[in-house]
Amino acid sequence: MKMVNSFDVKRAAAGIRRINLDGLRWRVFDAKGQILGRLASQIATVVQGKDKPTYTPNRDDGDMCVVLNAKDICVSGRKLTDKVYYWHTGYIGHLKKRTLQDQMAKDPTDVIRKAVLRMLPRNKLRDDRDRKLRIFPGSEHPFVDRPLEPYVMPPRTVREMRPRARRAMIREQKKAELQQQNNDGIKKGKKRDAPEESA
Repeated sequence: MKMVNSFDVKRAAAGIRRINLDGLRWRVFDAKGQILGRLASQIATVVQGKDKPTYTPNRDDGDMCVVLNAKDICVSGRKLTDKVYYWHTGYIGHLKKRTLQDQMAKDPTDVIRKAVLRMLPRNKLRDDRDRKLRIFPGSEHPFVDRPLEPYVMPPRTVREMRPRARRAMIREQKKAELQQQNNDGIKKGKKRDAPEESA
């Protein structure tokens, strides 16, 4: 595993001294191919410590979260072009905006950070929980010497389709198969007629 350059190491290690690392687990999330919101909700749960039986809302018992491959995150639907981040500079008429696609090109780590922070409660523990979140665009990170535990995403439970929708889908599939068979039959018929005309 390659090491990141010195600037990234300084940036990644910023604020670590403020965190009491005694008894904390280092959880590693691989964002490659994961849906943004689903990953962010799991990270928010671990950062708050809600996955532990000792969770209390007034104490910060969350674990350190290292997120890798932030540039390979996925979103569903048309969110790449339709999701917009807004911010205001403070000057009159200076409402700025940037689409998710532009933000991914500029800084993919910021996309995951915003998604996780917006899922956390707005209280005094929020800054400490933010410090426990370390996000990297690639697979290189400076925490190789730590006891890292890969986090396994829970399996998705997909709801069964409603009967009417399922019947409509089956009808469409049968219709497509019939059209495909008709097209194949027309092509085969043309091939058979061609040798007879030449004979």
